[in-house]
Amino acid sequence: MTFSVIQMVSQSDVLANLAQARALLERAAEGGARLAVLPENFAAMGRRDIAEIGRAEALGEGPILPWLKQAARDLKLWIVAGTLPLPPVDQPRAKANACSLLIDEQGEAVARYDKLHLFDVDVADTRGRYRESDDYAYGSQVVVADTPVGRLGLSVCYDLRFPELYSELRKAGAELITAPSAFTAVTGAAHWEVLIRARAIETQCYLLAAAQGGVHPGPRETFGHAAIVDPWGRIVAEQDQGEAVLLAERDSNEQASIRARMPVASHRRFFSQGAQRPASE
Repeated sequence: MTFSVIQMVSQSDVLANLAQARALLERAAEGGARLAVLPENFAAMGRRDIAEIGRAEALGEGPILPWLKQAARDLKLWIVAGTLPLPPVDQPRAKANACSLLIDEQGEAVARYDKLHLFDVDVADTRGRYRESDDYAYGSQVVVADTPVGRLGLSVCYDLRFPELYSELRKAGAELITAPSAFTAVTGAAHWEVLIRARAIETQCYLLAAAQGGVHPGPRETFGHAAIVDPWGRIVAEQDQGEAVLLAERDSNEQASIRARMPVASHRRFFSQGAQRPASE
């Protein structure tokens, strides 16, 4: 039940990024991983032609989706494809979502998560202003899927600041949760570790936090510190900057023990619709 988290320093050249991602996925497979998580924007960083990239992929004219499917088949590896711009399936010319795809080892897309929370903020860095909603449409669904390493919940980057999403993922049966990210250097230094550890502790899930870690076009600097966090909130693997392949094994017995000793899911009193369950439930 080995899985992998990958850190990259993606640039604007899609084909070069895919070649580098392939090398990192090969290392993950060689390390025994059944599932690997790529970071947010793994195929391109700093591009302004998001709409064109997404439209080409949706129409079957882009390189990213065929590459993903071939890599999964060649390596017999389940892949969480960080994010890529992708419009709704039935609307190839619509505004793209920041889409995280789960690809199985046969090269089939078995789940799709469209990022719910878009990064429209001001940051005290060289770029200053981030407005993801200029390029992307908001997602609307919570997504959990079965994989060889356990039941997997999908999230992305800025989602980490919204714990109610992770409560919903746990309620839907998640045992591991992905968080492919491209945190800025400023916000990452302030909040990255506390957020990924808190989301793992709250949900009693493994948190698979793939990341971008370095300098990209734009200019943009990302924090890195890709990490794997266990259900007790311990960081079991981490990389500060640069490319990396992190590996860990899920201990399902220990996870079950943590959940049994501290049954927070059954103790919860507040719920997304504002209802409060009786103490007897």
